[in-house]
Amino acid sequence: MQYTYMHMGVTKSDLFTDIQNEIAAAAKALAHPARVAIIQYLLKTNACINGDLVQELGLAQATISQHLRELKEIGIIQGTIDGARVNYCINPGRWKEIQQQIGGLFDQYQKNDPNSCCS
Repeated sequence: MQYTYMHMGVTKSDLFTDIQNEIAAAAKALAHPARVAIIQYLLKTNACINGDLVQELGLAQATISQHLRELKEIGIIQGTIDGARVNYCINPGRWKEIQQQIGGLFDQYQKNDPNSCCS
């Protein structure tokens, strides 16, 4: 499945690697507290949800729908249509990819000498 990656302002995304662009897109999708709260709720319930988010977060349905759309565009969540309702859950494959990409970025840091550089 192809995911939509939002391009960063006036910077040319083709100057950067695919992984750099993917990490930036995932970080952008996670950069709003409502989206973080949605993800935390999905992880906590460990199930497909539909109308629970309005009561859980206290945000308007239109606002929640916009945040769900952002998360779905990057592939962090997936949804299935059930009549007039859409059920959402974490997309496990994409979640693992993002976890590995961001974890790999943090794993690159090695501080050998605590007195060197900006200590």
